[in-house]
Amino acid sequence: MSIHVLKPGMLSSFQDLGRTGHQHLGVPVGGVMDSQAHRLANLLVGNEEDEATLEITLTGPTLRFDAPACIAICGAQLNPTLNQEPVPNNRPLIVRSGDVLAFGARASGLRAYIAWHGGIGLPTVMSSRSTYLRGGFGGFKGRALQKGDVLPVQARLDARDLDALARELWETKIYLPATLGLTHRATVRAVRGAHAPLFTERAIHDFFSGEYRISPQSERMGYRLQGAQLPLRSSRQLLSEATSFGSVQVPPDGHPIVLMADRQTTGGYAKIAHVATVDLPIIAQGMPGDTLRFTEISLEEAQQLDSQREAAFGRLHQALSPLRRLFA
Repeated sequence: MSIHVLKPGMLSSFQDLGRTGHQHLGVPVGGVMDSQAHRLANLLVGNEEDEATLEITLTGPTLRFDAPACIAICGAQLNPTLNQEPVPNNRPLIVRSGDVLAFGARASGLRAYIAWHGGIGLPTVMSSRSTYLRGGFGGFKGRALQKGDVLPVQARLDARDLDALARELWETKIYLPATLGLTHRATVRAVRGAHAPLFTERAIHDFFSGEYRISPQSERMGYRLQGAQLPLRSSRQLLSEATSFGSVQVPPDGHPIVLMADRQTTGGYAKIAHVATVDLPIIAQGMPGDTLRFTEISLEEAQQLDSQREAAFGRLHQALSPLRRLFA
């Protein structure tokens, strides 16, 4: 039971919630860029939230199914089609043997996530199935998909009445909280960083009031931003320290970099701010050339927003219990 890759897309790699616990060995956490879309896709097919999904970037792959499966697509709207017929995001979908999933022109966002009920058979490397592209390990053969790859699907739907299952899934009411959708926000919320006192008052003001453009030199490791330069009060050396997803570090040229999923394990640049976890998907879905504005919130506000998001996921998980029973 497998899936054939007819076209790989621009950059399609398997990711989960990351390879935690190994940064002290120099191994990055990695994982999905948009954890919200990833988790949602898994819930919609009855998986645990950390099951590996296929993260696709801008140009989606073309996949042929050799056996029935249940999939969900979340995140960016890349106009997916099944046998050349449009299919929606954010719904569980039944595919049959011989079906071909493809993607069209981008409508919004940058990264979409495909989850399979039961997941894809991938080896676990350091407690994760995420692909670390620079290191060449994890995921499917440690790399992005290539034409001709064959992906093993773990769960079988062969013995089921697929028409009845598809009908039941389609009739299942799914109320997606607004906080868990592909969010369009005018600003990105961020907490002032521990190194903020090292920057001039003007730099702090410019960061939280100016407009930044995502540079073409942006990828899974970090997003470089073009806009007002952010000078320090004085030149100084900092000890390297652990990095985290969403930290905004400022190298000597004064142009900020938002550290993303494949960030380095340590860094010595001053960090002016940290993006609130709930707003990281906004940046992950941003294209080079898109603009970002930052607004300051307190740590307590960021924690409250995170708690609200987790509560929304908890309610959705409970609401989808009838869906999970269909696969039991």
